[in-house]
Amino acid sequence: MTNPNPEAMSPETLRRLVEADEVDTVLVAFTDHYGRLMGKRFDADFFVTDALDHGTHACDYLLTVDMEMEPVPGYRFANWELGYGDFHLVPDLSTLSLAGWTDRTALVLCDLVDHGGGVAADGDGAGPSPVAPAPRSMLRSQVERLDASGLTAMAASELEFFLYDDSYRQAHDKGYHDLDPAGYYIEDYHLLQGGRVEPYVGAARRALRRTGIPVENSKGEWGRGQHELNIRYADVLTMADRHTVMKHAMKELAEAIGVAVTFMAKPHTTEAGNSCHIHLSLWSGSDDDRVNAFFAGGGVERSDLFRWFLGGWMANVVDFMPFYAPTVNAYKRYADGSWAPTRIAWSKDNRTAGFRVVGHGSSLRIECRIPGADCNPYLAYAAALASGLHGIEHRTEPPEAFVGDVYQAADLPRVPYTLEQALVGFRSSHVARAAFGDDVIDHYGHFFEVEVAAWNESVTDWERRRYFERI
Repeated sequence: MTNPNPEAMSPETLRRLVEADEVDTVLVAFTDHYGRLMGKRFDADFFVTDALDHGTHACDYLLTVDMEMEPVPGYRFANWELGYGDFHLVPDLSTLSLAGWTDRTALVLCDLVDHGGGVAADGDGAGPSPVAPAPRSMLRSQVERLDASGLTAMAASELEFFLYDDSYRQAHDKGYHDLDPAGYYIEDYHLLQGGRVEPYVGAARRALRRTGIPVENSKGEWGRGQHELNIRYADVLTMADRHTVMKHAMKELAEAIGVAVTFMAKPHTTEAGNSCHIHLSLWSGSDDDRVNAFFAGGGVERSDLFRWFLGGWMANVVDFMPFYAPTVNAYKRYADGSWAPTRIAWSKDNRTAGFRVVGHGSSLRIECRIPGADCNPYLAYAAALASGLHGIEHRTEPPEAFVGDVYQAADLPRVPYTLEQALVGFRSSHVARAAFGDDVIDHYGHFFEVEVAAWNESVTDWERRRYFERI
C-alpha cells in the first residue's frame, strides 16, 4: 500500500535537515481523551539516532487525568494500585513533518503500545499490543474492520473557531469575560472582515501548508470573530491526524502572535457555536483505481452501501453521542435556529438536518453536522465508522429524506440535551460495546462521568448573578 499521507517528510529528509542544523527539535506526540497533544520535545540529533527507531515512553496516567491533569481514581487501565507505569510511544513515520508554525522543529505522531507492564488491549497484561483506550488505537481498530471489507474511508473536518484580540494570558486574567472578538458584526463569508484577520488566519493557512497539511480555504462564520479554516480531505486516519495537529498549531501560533483562538463548542450564550462538520465517504478498489462506493452509477445516484451506512450512522447517534459532544458545554450548542442540528434526520443539501447529503458522482458524501469543534477527531471518526459498519452488517435502512425545516419537526428524535443524558445511552449501548469492547466503553464511561461530576459540583457565575441577592 502506498503512503496514506504523501505530504509526509521522509526520515532521510529529516536526517539531512538535522545534519544541516536546520532542525534541532522534534515534537513526539499523541492525543489524550480530550484531543490535546501530549508528549516530549526531543533534541533532534538524539531523535534521529535513537527515538526514530525505538520510540519513547510516557506515564500511562495520561489516559486517566482530568482537564487539570489530576490523576482520577476509578480506572482499571491505570491507577495508584498499579503504580502508574509507562506505555510506549511508537512513532508513525507517515505523520513525520516540519512543524510549520514554529522554527527549526519537526513533529511526529505516535501510536501507544503496552509491552506487558499494564493492562493491554486484550486485557491480560501480556504485550506488546495497542493501548485499547488510546484514541488513535480506537480509530485504527475501525479502519482495520473497513480494510477487511475492502473499503477505505475518506474524510474531511470543517473546524470553526472564535478569534480574539486578547492573548491567552490576558483572557485568563480576565476570567474569560469581556474578551475582544476579532470582529464586531456577523461576518459570514465577508471578505472585508477576512482581510482584517489575515495577520492571524493567513498565517495559520501558511503554517499548516508548511506542516504538510494541504489547505483549501478560510472564511468568516456566523459569529462575531468566528471563522472556519478548511483542510483537504484524506483517508480517515490521516484526516484525524491533520485535524489534531491543526488545532494545536493554531493555538501555538495564536500564543506567538499574542491573540487567542477557542474551539470551545459554545463560548458565548448569544453567539453561534463552534461546529466540526465531518464529511465521510467509503471507497473500494486498489490505491490507483478507487471508486466511491456510495455512488451506484447506472442512473442510480446512491448505492445500497450508502443507504446502509447512513442508516447505521443515524440509528446509533445516541450510542456514541459523547464522542461527538464530549463536554458539558457541547450540548448548549444544540439550539433550534442556531445552525447546529437538534434532531436526527437526513436531507439533501439542507443545513437544518443533522445529516446533510452533498456532492454527486465521485464526490457523493455524508456530512454529519452533529459534532462540535471540541470533539476528539479520533473518537468522532471511530464512532462514525463503527455506526456505519453496524448499519452495513445489518442492512439498516435510513428513514425517508426530510424535506423542509428540521427545527420545526417536533416528532423527529432529538439529540441528547446534556452529557449526563448522553452518557446513559453510551454506557448501555450494545453497538458501542461490540465495536470497542466492554473495557474501553467502561473506561470512557468513567471519563465522561467525571466530567459531569465536575460540572455538577461547580458554582457558576450564572448562579451567583441569579441567586446571590434575590433568593
